[in-house]
Amino acid sequence: MFVLGNFIAAVARIIDIALTIYMWIIVIRAVLSWVHPDPYNPIVRLLYQVTEPLMAFVRRRIPLRGMGIDFSPMIILLAIVFLQSFLVPSLMQLSYYFQ
Repeated sequence: MFVLGNFIAAVARIIDIALTIYMWIIVIRAVLSWVHPDPYNPIVRLLYQVTEPLMAFVRRRIPLRGMGIDFSPMIILLAIVFLQSFLVPSLMQLSYYFQ
């Protein structure tokens, strides 16, 4: 059963790393929105392609755009912090159970 425990621990670590990377991508996109970058820049296009589906989903579910500020990055960052604080430790504890 230790193999299953190691597998769950590895999955938890990969999820944690992926969430951290996505969190930084969201932060970079939010900072770039303040300076109005060139929309034809390949890096800017990649950032928008990676983040826009989730941000559009949040905007549809929680319509806070009437205030002139887009709160979707902050809501996504809070969700990422929640997942890193709840899901990852839960998976790590589950992996210890199987070892």
